[in-house]
Amino acid sequence: MLNIFSLANGRLVQEEIDSLEELVRFQPIWVDLESPTLQEKRWIKQHYGLSIPEDAMDEDIEESARFYEEDNGELHIRSDFLVDDEEEPRSVRVAFILNQHNTGLKSCGVLFSIHDEDIPVFRLLRMRARRAPGLIEDAKEVLLALFDTDVEYSADTLEGIYDDLKKVSTQVLEGHMTDDYAQHVLADIAWQEDLNGRIRRNMLDTRRAVSFMMRSKMLNAEQFEEARQILRDIESLDSHTQFLFDKINFLMDATVGFLNINQNKIIKIFSVASVALLPPTLIASVYGMNFKVMPELEWQYGYPYVVALMAASAVVPMLYFRKRGWLK
Repeated sequence: MLNIFSLANGRLVQEEIDSLEELVRFQPIWVDLESPTLQEKRWIKQHYGLSIPEDAMDEDIEESARFYEEDNGELHIRSDFLVDDEEEPRSVRVAFILNQHNTGLKSCGVLFSIHDEDIPVFRLLRMRARRAPGLIEDAKEVLLALFDTDVEYSADTLEGIYDDLKKVSTQVLEGHMTDDYAQHVLADIAWQEDLNGRIRRNMLDTRRAVSFMMRSKMLNAEQFEEARQILRDIESLDSHTQFLFDKINFLMDATVGFLNINQNKIIKIFSVASVALLPPTLIASVYGMNFKVMPELEWQYGYPYVVALMAASAVVPMLYFRKRGWLK
């Protein structure tokens, strides 16, 4: 899918392009390629003189492979954007290409973005730019606005994590924790820990991208200050993610502690039962000896006497343990 965005009365206007002829008619500031076909890439090459690298979506982590400037003046930025999906939260790689200096090409002043799927941050920015005139003025502000919106999206996701952890905390601190219930709680905690880790990684990646834009001297004074504000927002989110990690670790330890308590209760019951059965076992062992001289063998009430003695020797310790509260 090939979408272009032009400015009209200060608002960002979106057009979906289905042919090269349609592409020629517009002068966009942003060209967004979502899962582009080879034909759509050829249109970009023919009209703008821009070649999209084959490795644009590679998972490189080295800064030199993700943030660099070509000899022809093209800036390349590869950054990850969070997708808070209920079934599969993930980060989506986006490749940005921006030509600012080579005025001989039609790509000058146009931001190109390439990604494999639609991203919530992109949808949110499109909606805002359509409704708020003056929000976007050039391609650089589109890129800054995307990173700024990504920080806001991550902050909203962190708030959702905190709300979910608050519910889990209530469940854990109630104290009535069965093994099945604890398994469910641990799964919830692990899910929130994974999402929190993705947000922290995403913020680290956004910080690197914004810092590269500031070092490249591509921003004017107002945009530079906006970039600094984005970095300050990221800094505040870092402390919040650390707070959530600490809360997650506490809930994890508390849940595991309740599991250990449940296991100790089971072991305690078996231990008490073993101790209570020792006297009957001793009595049975004594009267199971094969001695010739054993007076009770000839006694008429010997058998019921021994059975009663064994029962009493088991009941008395159990009553004592119950009185001490060891059976709870």
